[in-house]
Amino acid sequence: MGRVLLVEDDLAIAEPLARALRREGHDVLVVEDGPRALDAARTTGPDIMVLDLGLPGMDGIEVCRTLRAEDPRTPVLILSARAAEMDIVVGLGIGADDYVTKPFRAKELMARIRALMRRGSLGTPTSITVQDVVVEPEARKVSVGGHPITLSLKEFELLLALMKDAGTTMTRERLMREVWHTHWYGSSKTLDMHVSWLRRKLGDSATKPRYISTVRGVGLRFEIGPPPSAEPVGAATTGD
Repeated sequence: MGRVLLVEDDLAIAEPLARALRREGHDVLVVEDGPRALDAARTTGPDIMVLDLGLPGMDGIEVCRTLRAEDPRTPVLILSARAAEMDIVVGLGIGADDYVTKPFRAKELMARIRALMRRGSLGTPTSITVQDVVVEPEARKVSVGGHPITLSLKEFELLLALMKDAGTTMTRERLMREVWHTHWYGSSKTLDMHVSWLRRKLGDSATKPRYISTVRGVGLRFEIGPPPSAEPVGAATTGD
């Protein structure tokens, strides 16, 4: 659990969201304008900032840009009614780690907040294990069921990004940003090809996924447990 700085001037959104975060054990500070948001970030050292864009005193874009110049490490999740593609591109481009549009699904928002906080607190772990897949980030080694496999650089980075947030659906935009360090403008051919190659090397299947599931219209998720009917890795089909 951690410290959440919630920057939202609409109390009809801020109050229930703050209650939900506190029920999960977080320490929540709510501020209602841009200048106070920066002051609070500087003095309290939050583990994450959840930031609206339409704020009095200073727009959320400027808050994020200023915070990023001073502190590149604190995760920022933009929560805004501005749902146009260009607004999302701008928000991610000035340093936000994630972007959720209003109205939002509470469970999904909580999952994204947890994922960002987990990434911020873990740093670079010695190894990550999900199911029988083990990734060693520093050594750049991967094994499945105890057997080493060889991945290209981008395949490795894609697998690492998915496994760091296992159980959480990662949007295509976020994967493009984290793995290719670019913004997604519509075509996902590069991502799709790498997912296909990665599945093949893991012994996974697109139609009956054990590890990497496609969430239609959203993105990809690394499963924290195999489906009940999943076959052993050696028997898995390799369809893409």
